[in-house]
Amino acid sequence: MEETLKNSELQIEGTVDRIVFEAPDGTFSVLSLKSKDRGRVTVTLASEPPKVGEEAKFRGVYIEHPKFGEQFRATNIELIRPTNTAGIERFLASGAIEGIRAGFAKRIVEKFGIDTLDIIENSPQRLKEIPGIGKKTIEKITESYMKQSELRDIMLWLETHGVSGTFAARIFKKYSSFSIDMLENHPYQLAEDIKGIGFQTADTIARSIGLSPEDEERIRAGVIFSLGEISMSGHTCAPMEYLIKESAKNLRIEDTYLIENIINNMTEENAVDFEDIGGVRYIYSHYLYEAETLVARRVKEIKESARYFGVKNTEEFIADWEEQRNIRLAEKQKDAIKYALSSGIFVLTGGPGTGKTTVVRGIIELLEKIGCKILLGAPTGRAAKRLTEATGRRAKTVHRMLEAQGIPGAGFEFLRDEANPLEADVIILDEVSMMDIVLMRHFLMAVPDGAHVILVGDVDQLPAVGPGLVLKDIIASKVGNSVMLNEIFRQTEESSIVVSAHAINHGRFPKITDDGEFRFVELDTSEKVAKFIEYLVTEALPHLNFSPLTDVQVLSPMHKDLCGTHRLNIRLQSALNPPSPLKKEISFGGQTFRVNDKVMQTKNNYEKKVFNGDIGFISAIEDGKVQVNFDGEILAAYEKDEISELTLAYAMSVHKSQGSEYPVIILPLVSAHYIMLQRNLLYTAVTRAKDLVILIGKKSALNTAIMNDRTRKRYTLLKERLSDKLEC
Repeated sequence: MEETLKNSELQIEGTVDRIVFEAPDGTFSVLSLKSKDRGRVTVTLASEPPKVGEEAKFRGVYIEHPKFGEQFRATNIELIRPTNTAGIERFLASGAIEGIRAGFAKRIVEKFGIDTLDIIENSPQRLKEIPGIGKKTIEKITESYMKQSELRDIMLWLETHGVSGTFAARIFKKYSSFSIDMLENHPYQLAEDIKGIGFQTADTIARSIGLSPEDEERIRAGVIFSLGEISMSGHTCAPMEYLIKESAKNLRIEDTYLIENIINNMTEENAVDFEDIGGVRYIYSHYLYEAETLVARRVKEIKESARYFGVKNTEEFIADWEEQRNIRLAEKQKDAIKYALSSGIFVLTGGPGTGKTTVVRGIIELLEKIGCKILLGAPTGRAAKRLTEATGRRAKTVHRMLEAQGIPGAGFEFLRDEANPLEADVIILDEVSMMDIVLMRHFLMAVPDGAHVILVGDVDQLPAVGPGLVLKDIIASKVGNSVMLNEIFRQTEESSIVVSAHAINHGRFPKITDDGEFRFVELDTSEKVAKFIEYLVTEALPHLNFSPLTDVQVLSPMHKDLCGTHRLNIRLQSALNPPSPLKKEISFGGQTFRVNDKVMQTKNNYEKKVFNGDIGFISAIEDGKVQVNFDGEILAAYEKDEISELTLAYAMSVHKSQGSEYPVIILPLVSAHYIMLQRNLLYTAVTRAKDLVILIGKKSALNTAIMNDRTRKRYTLLKERLSDKLEC
């Protein structure tokens, strides 16, 4: 049966014929449905599938998959109790009920006919009337059938309350026989416990059961949800007034006094953490409060416990190294090396061309001279690779340094921590401006007692995507020694990128030339800009001996618009790696991937040892699996349900480019991007280039980016904790 519903949705009904695919975590499945009026239909479902032989109704829409043809994308499922003996026998023989094999199913139905399911549910002892079925088998059948019955009840409950029944299996797995009780009495707990159910879905359930908009449980859940959203904007905490405002908006209620009273109750009950400073109360979620306080505590402990290296005449030590290397250091560079040799916590910062790399090499060589064991790290794989190339020593990502291990179904853990610290006398981290408070917490907890920590970065770049301003706060607190290098050493004509980057950082218009290393091409529409980018990567730059795949990186301030990352990726994939009968491809989630595509990992995958921002190339597609080669070091295989972790990387956001360096950077600056145009974004993009920068778009957009120095404030109290204004 096929029935047209509202919003162009359809409803189909039939018997599950075959399970084509089922994701291990139960979040995606593909099945073959024997429909009553359309024959076999391929159904995709964002949940575990029903059992083979079960009858079900699905709501959703038909889509045309580019490779697999017509599919029915289901948004809702409702299991149907079989209504005839043939259907009952199919259901029992499907394996849905433990203890019943195909032969038993036939004999049971022959004995009890249309009343079979009522017998199993209400009078299971009568199954003894079937030869060969013993007491233990009957108990197994009864228990399994009751589980199926409860699952149906949960599905029905959800569907009748306006929520997709696809969540039923996950809810039952978590709460078992208490599922309906949780749905009816504690709907907001589901947002914390069930993957895929957030505050909005829980709120839909709560409204459907008549829970008051001003119910305390609802407001508490809305506050926690708002704290989570606030942290996604980079804050570790929220002033009370700001949290009340955001909570009122998310909860869609006007009584801010009620919200304030409930937040105060939550602080008294330790449901959230807080700090009072300067007449303002700041509210934290537990994990960010713990992260911030532990970072502050460990920075102070490392500063105090660092071992003395015994270098008595540091200046003479540095002078000998300068002579050996035929290098003449500036005074600030010498100061940096002195502090690195003597400070438990030392921060080295500065823009491009200011000699940070030279100083880091000097620090490493002098520390090695006195027998120190050194570890080098960076937040991303590309940044670690750059550090390796710059120093000649192996650098790891922070995650690999901490030996991140994936735990199926439970996230991950770091094997290196306070109980199993890193083995080093000195640890040097580069690109620290990218590190958020949570990752810094895990790193500092793994620093062994007595070790020195050297943090290197550029504070003028974009801040970390995650919460916190760790590098800036450590410098501002003056808890440790720090040196900012601001003298440009590469001022030759060949280094116009460096000079231009510093001009931008100081709010000045860069010097632009038609054939130099810093170019601007003025075009007035997004379509013209996109076409010109395609021309550059396919024709102009290859003629200059730049590889469009490995030497050139297109960046964009946004994901949407013709010059956003999504549309540019489709365009550049078509131009650089077009479809071919000789190249296998696979489509998933609106993206098509084919062999040789340039791709990026979009989330940390601790089992595969690949992390957010890692770049690779698809080397093979076989049997629905995608194989990716990351920098020639890691070969990772992706099952069908894992492909969503990948995205095309011909174009990427400026944020994602941090820590990387490319010979050529192309950056569109168009009217549609105005909301994102700011100085630190442009500065970050420009400093990713080694040989050539090409900006394309409107001069007015470039001017907007240069003049807009109003970076969004981040709420964090790390500086206050490090300055002893707050306890840690």
